[in-house]
Amino acid sequence: MDPESKTSQPLQDASSTPAGAPAPRKQLTRRDVIRYGATGLACAAGGYAVVKYVADAVRELTAEGVFKGDAPNDMVWELWRQRGWTHEGYHYLKLGRNVQCKICPNNCLMEPGDRSHCRNKINRDGILYSLAFANPCSFHVDPVEKKPLFHFFPGSLSFSIATAGCVFRCLNCQNWEISQKKPEETKDPRGPELRLRPPVAGLTAGDVARLSMFPEDVVALAQWTKSASISYTYSEPTAFYEYTYDTCKLAREQRIKNVLVTCGSMEEPPMRDLGRYLDAAHVDLKGFNEDIYWKLNAGRLQPILKTLKTLKSMGVWFEIINLVVPTYTDKPDMIRRMCDWLAANIGPDYPIHFSRFHPQHKLQTLPPTPVEILLQAQSIARAAGLRYPYVGNVPGLRDAETTFCPNCKRAVVTRDVFAITGYYLNAGKCGFCQTPIAGVWA
Repeated sequence: MDPESKTSQPLQDASSTPAGAPAPRKQLTRRDVIRYGATGLACAAGGYAVVKYVADAVRELTAEGVFKGDAPNDMVWELWRQRGWTHEGYHYLKLGRNVQCKICPNNCLMEPGDRSHCRNKINRDGILYSLAFANPCSFHVDPVEKKPLFHFFPGSLSFSIATAGCVFRCLNCQNWEISQKKPEETKDPRGPELRLRPPVAGLTAGDVARLSMFPEDVVALAQWTKSASISYTYSEPTAFYEYTYDTCKLAREQRIKNVLVTCGSMEEPPMRDLGRYLDAAHVDLKGFNEDIYWKLNAGRLQPILKTLKTLKSMGVWFEIINLVVPTYTDKPDMIRRMCDWLAANIGPDYPIHFSRFHPQHKLQTLPPTPVEILLQAQSIARAAGLRYPYVGNVPGLRDAETTFCPNCKRAVVTRDVFAITGYYLNAGKCGFCQTPIAGVWA
């Protein structure tokens, strides 16, 4: 089925959902269970043996993308639960003892003991749980330009967090060491508890592996580091949706901005729930061909296009990045069709960043993207009517990341890597001709 036309019914009537709460699981009727259960997966019994805490056993990944029988055993589960690193899932269906996650288009259907495609969700006793809650494996303070976001509070800092797991399998992933891991492979709850709250002293690798950072701690650390925003990034926040959602809600209460750095592969109901607390998003549009999207990322294009439309309809500022991968997404005709679609469906004012590919992960035999291809992509975007096309990941390339006024063509923001070197805007308008420049500037 074309994913653009696939419907996702709300999991609960809006009238019965408390204000500000995400849609909970829906208890289905016996008829629903029979209908959905007909496509259920075969049961795999038992947990896995713990060797040095992380299991050595290799579990089967089914054609549906679910890891059969790969949920933690009772000992690991109890350690995880005591740390507060488990959280009942949002947006899922109860199908008897089975559960179906409805966060992303993978729609993982799990029997008890199974693990989701993103590696973060499990079915334990007929309840969907996330294992990626309050246990980030990576956190940093970054310039917001690193996301990249060029038209959103330029020059500000963003407190950035990530857990293990991802809904995609990108061959070129630059963070595969965490995105393609289970939470149990990046965190270890044995040993003394450590809850990270300001002030923060030096941390060892062992500290990071065992520390907790609850949503209120993330907000406090963002305030302590004088970060204007919190970014959910590095791996894929769709895979740690519950952690992202709860943190976003608290951050909004404290007037801290929320930035979603995402592949965009999320179903519309959870996207709309989360979007109420988002201030900006960086969406990775990885190409414009369904076949290539599947081969390169094990994902689908149409849900990402739908996410862009949803974010626009909700008034969330976003910028798009397109990694130009040789032999995959470097075809001018594909880039032209993508830019034409964006101009027609999203409009001319949302920036697009064409980023240079460098060999990594499973594509180490490919060459870096020729700079000429990136400049051609930028020209194609301009010809399609997109006002703010950038070229990224090419240090020293003149004006690659400069913002030009679409009216007088003068440079209004100049950058060097992640630093602002010139700023000629007044209240979001060109300092030379007063033309409004799209974005969130203050």
